[in-house]
Amino acid sequence: KKISYKFLLKVNLELNFVNHVFPSGGVSGFSYFSLRLKDKNISGAQASLVQLLRFVLVYIAFMALLIMALIMLSFSGHVNRFVLLAGGSISTLIVMATLMMAFVIGSQRRINAFFGFITKTLNRLIHIVRPKHPETINVQRAKDAFEDLHQNYAIIKNDYKVLKWPLIWSLVANVTEILTVYTVYLAFDHIVNPGAIILAYALANMAGFLSVLPSGVGVYEALMTAVLAIGGVSPAISIPVTVMYRVLSMIIQLVPGYYFYQRRMRHS
Repeated sequence: KKISYKFLLKVNLELNFVNHVFPSGGVSGFSYFSLRLKDKNISGAQASLVQLLRFVLVYIAFMALLIMALIMLSFSGHVNRFVLLAGGSISTLIVMATLMMAFVIGSQRRINAFFGFITKTLNRLIHIVRPKHPETINVQRAKDAFEDLHQNYAIIKNDYKVLKWPLIWSLVANVTEILTVYTVYLAFDHIVNPGAIILAYALANMAGFLSVLPSGVGVYEALMTAVLAIGGVSPAISIPVTVMYRVLSMIIQLVPGYYFYQRRMRHS
């Protein structure tokens, strides 16, 4: 389906706002993205598959940067057991998560069993809080959505070459984020090893993704500073740079995201 860049830009800004303000490991973003694309007659399963592929491609593309980071750190003499463990753990996690996702949604029986179990479990947990609603999430409708997700995945699997450019743009997106952090260091008149920034960025984002706090505030900054210190960057430098980067990033994303989100809610 053809969707205008203008529409996708607005939705992406709204999505960034939702994911930052409502910490849920990306679940809020999945739901909101599906709702927004209903305006374009795109099913929830198709929207969810787009989101899944987006995350997978971004993390796969980031593996190339992780390898570069380890090489850069090795030349600087800052490769220790923690650095190797962190880089190896992130790479392993990305590969395992990607293979698991492909394994689950590659079979209609497996996808129904896996997500059916999750749906029923969520219903039981919600039932504890809302006893009068034994089936908050309609199981049959959920199964229909899972079947649709599998069918759309099969279409992409049969023509996987269409993912070439999305993968390239995922790499570009990762590079621009790293360059943004590095530019802030240059603004503070400090030249640091890009490898340390790449590794710190990866660990901080993974921790922030799972944090219960909005945007992973506190967790993100602390972890990024700690990893940079191991990579040879003094906390006296990394703390103000990290805080400034986070402030600039949030202003750029949250202010327009909030505007478009509120406008959409009023129109709804």
